[in-house]
Amino acid sequence: MRPDALLFHQAFRCVPYWWDAAPPEASHAPLPASVDVAIVGSGYCGLSAAAEAACRGASVAVLDAAEIGAGGSTRSGGMVSSGQKLALTNAIRGVPADRLKRLMCESAASFDYLKRLIAEEALDADLTITGRFFGAYTPAHFDVLRDQGQVLRDKTGVTVHVIERDAQRAIIGSDYYYGGILVDEYGGLHTAKYHRALRELARRRGATMHSHAAVQRIEREGPQFRLHTARGTLNARRVLVATNGYTGPLLPFFSRRVLPIASYQIATEALPDGLMDALNPGRRMISDSKRNLFYTRPSPDGTRMIFGSRPAIRELSEREAARRLYSKLVQLWPALRDVRITHAWKGYVAMTRDKLAHIGTHEGVHYALGCNGNGVALMSYLGHRIAKHMLGVECDMGAFGEGTFALSRAGMVRRIAVPLGTALYKADDLVRGRTRSALS
Repeated sequence: MRPDALLFHQAFRCVPYWWDAAPPEASHAPLPASVDVAIVGSGYCGLSAAAEAACRGASVAVLDAAEIGAGGSTRSGGMVSSGQKLALTNAIRGVPADRLKRLMCESAASFDYLKRLIAEEALDADLTITGRFFGAYTPAHFDVLRDQGQVLRDKTGVTVHVIERDAQRAIIGSDYYYGGILVDEYGGLHTAKYHRALRELARRRGATMHSHAAVQRIEREGPQFRLHTARGTLNARRVLVATNGYTGPLLPFFSRRVLPIASYQIATEALPDGLMDALNPGRRMISDSKRNLFYTRPSPDGTRMIFGSRPAIRELSEREAARRLYSKLVQLWPALRDVRITHAWKGYVAMTRDKLAHIGTHEGVHYALGCNGNGVALMSYLGHRIAKHMLGVECDMGAFGEGTFALSRAGMVRRIAVPLGTALYKADDLVRGRTRSALS
């Protein structure tokens, strides 16, 4: 293991790299006595809903337990797609064909919505559409990825290139993978800049932001709701819960339906001139076929490498996670062995039992939950969609508003499910890794 003095930059911090450009903010404005719409959670979903509702003349208050923008939205890798992940997961198994078609259409619509919103509102988000390479961890995985590429073409209409191993260095400067597929319709943005731009948009339209206002309970009082928060109470005609991986036990109906899973990332210092051109010449998003996958991308300015994975069965401190992620990073790119780490962080992803996001109502309270690691475009879109439903503009909540929002794991099962699942994934990758070694 590389000594800490050589691994960690002198300016190393356990916060997201994204926050250097656009940090979360404290907003201690007094709570209004009453609003048309109260939104619990200040992530992309909540802010998108706030901007939509305020644009339609509603008074809106956004409440967050921490600072505005401190949650999962600004802790992600910022990769953006039009629902390709949905087509390749178990989420589509058992889904009726007509609903599956609409799920895929809405997933594609979420990508278009994000691009249109950023362009029309001139949001400072550093969005680029550069494509994503999916690397095959083993030769057998290459065959699987090639087949999945055909599924993507058929179900989503995206452009997929099959990349043989002897051609992959033109895509990724590494021999770690056995080829893979490249999907053109993938992109990335700056997570915190996009968040800042969304909250500024919501504010311009009239919404108010209130940090450190954890919602402790929601009570129905006749035709409206009373929200009890850490900073007092307010009344609202409509309520939206959009807390995703940060849904706490004080909202039990919702917390029992999402499983928060920690995802860890690191950012390197600025790379030497020319190194990024060698490692990722197209500045693409990259992930692989392992169960416990690697995912990596260049920073929007092209100077640093951002790398993520789940480094251990149990949760770790960010500093310890950085050590383990660094060892994985140099497996992929040995040329980065002398580069130091400047940032390490984790964020919680909201997983659901059926691997689908869900929007709907429970006892009159609206919700939009379950990003399943694919939330930048989708949760922005679903926030916009649920806001129109709340205000009566649209009666139909769409395909993500159908089906049962089933219980996730709870109690002891919740505490062991993630470590057990991670252990099984690591064991599977280890077995497949021995196959790699035999072929090397």
